[in-house]
Amino acid sequence: MKVLLTGFDPFGGESVNPAFEAIKLLPDTIAGAEIVKVEIPTEFTRSISCVEAAIKEHNPDVVIDVGQAGGRACVTVEKVGINLADARIPDNAGEQPSDEPLQADGPTAYFATIPVKAMVQNVREHGLPCHVSFTAGTYVCNCVMYNVLHLCATKYPNIRAGASPYFCFRTPNRYPNEKIRIPAAVALPLRHGGIGTDPPRRPRAERPVGIRHRPQLHRDNAGSGHPDGRHA
Repeated sequence: MKVLLTGFDPFGGESVNPAFEAIKLLPDTIAGAEIVKVEIPTEFTRSISCVEAAIKEHNPDVVIDVGQAGGRACVTVEKVGINLADARIPDNAGEQPSDEPLQADGPTAYFATIPVKAMVQNVREHGLPCHVSFTAGTYVCNCVMYNVLHLCATKYPNIRAGASPYFCFRTPNRYPNEKIRIPAAVALPLRHGGIGTDPPRRPRAERPVGIRHRPQLHRDNAGSGHPDGRHA
């Protein structure tokens, strides 16, 4: 099995993005799976083309986008990506879409095709806080998650995909072994009970592809790129 992990470059005036820094600390193999690490731009337009280029180059079985979610209290694994771009701050290319669809002909949302609950449970069993998230916001992290799932639904049906925003510890004394625990929080979802076990897959006809109804969508400040809750 091969897993493609993507992480964003710094954005919003920051000099580093802790999500990609954590990815770089991961081993090249986890639970028998080859780990490919790729940095992508925090840009609405260019990010997905960079991910697709990595997909074509590495031919992964799984794609997981790891992002920074400064307003969250723990690591979260995303359940759904929505067809909406709504940025409160510009991306790194100066683009600031407002209430725009990511794919004009795409469904309202896509559910992650990775085993979200199993991944969360495994992290918790190793003593780290972790929750399922039902909103990846409306900034570039959601953009990449939705667009990758759209690619998987339309061009790469054998790839499973999802996202896991990574929270930035702002109180280092709370976790003395932070340098070990942070990458562990990214790595653990890939281990036992997560994608590393390569669970049986349902036939494609049984897998959810997209959501066609129009639910009311919650927007959090972090997810739209608010300066007080940075979220790629």
